[in-house]
Amino acid sequence: MRTNFGVHMKGGIITERDAEFCTVRIRTPAGILSVEQVRGIASIAKKYGSGTVHCTTRQTIEIPHVNPKTLKKIEKSLEKNGTPVGSERDEIVNIIACPGNERCKFANIDTIGLARKIDHKLFGKEMPVKMRIAISGCPNACTSPMLNEIGIIGRIRPLRTAGLCTGCGTCVEYCKENAIIIKNGISILDPSRCVQCGVCIQSCPFDILKAEHRHYLILVGGRRGRHPRIGRELLTLESEEHVIYVIEKIVNWVYRRAWSGRLLSEQLDDLHFEKFRQEILQEISEITKKDPAL
Repeated sequence: MRTNFGVHMKGGIITERDAEFCTVRIRTPAGILSVEQVRGIASIAKKYGSGTVHCTTRQTIEIPHVNPKTLKKIEKSLEKNGTPVGSERDEIVNIIACPGNERCKFANIDTIGLARKIDHKLFGKEMPVKMRIAISGCPNACTSPMLNEIGIIGRIRPLRTAGLCTGCGTCVEYCKENAIIIKNGISILDPSRCVQCGVCIQSCPFDILKAEHRHYLILVGGRRGRHPRIGRELLTLESEEHVIYVIEKIVNWVYRRAWSGRLLSEQLDDLHFEKFRQEILQEISEITKKDPAL
């Protein structure tokens, strides 16, 4: 059983180069904070730290140069502020997300809402390897989901309404992949070039291009670092509920089978990733047959 050794042993407490001090990392799913929470963090950093904060690449905030003797007091203050101590070790760390369809004109999914739901279920879970989860609302991939242990990308497949295209060429101008051409007065899509970003749908001035398949692409086993590696495609899903279900399945699979001391990207073949992929595909297929509404 896991023993709670207190705040000193939490992953969000990082010993600095000068071991007399530590940095406190804060839990901020999708990097979203209220103005009141930001003020609270500033007050805590001023009282217990050096008066500065550091915004990390994983959309968290760190309070540097903290005296370890004050950690329990900081922990209580951060909890009260709604911004508890975060995670950094071999566990599920801060879930990151782009602005999503709430604000970004390119996004195809609600990234922030999804990040919060995943965070609520899985944040801080102790794992044999560090698990980073990144969500991007479109294939522009601003959060680099393909370079995380689990990546989620919102995509959309364009469908042209036959017989209505005017051949204006607007979609051709907006497509960065050169996946659309105008031939005999109508637009023709090359599926092999299309990345399913949905920009052509939004650009069509006559609303002729429609969304045929709005979905989430799930990738597993990516990594950054000195030897970056693109994650492998697991499957595509059409509902947020299925995404959360599959993410939990991936986490449990890694928890039960992965070895410590190696990155997940280095273990996928040893963990029989393709077999796991087929099992998940079969399971999702059976679930959707029983309840097509999901």
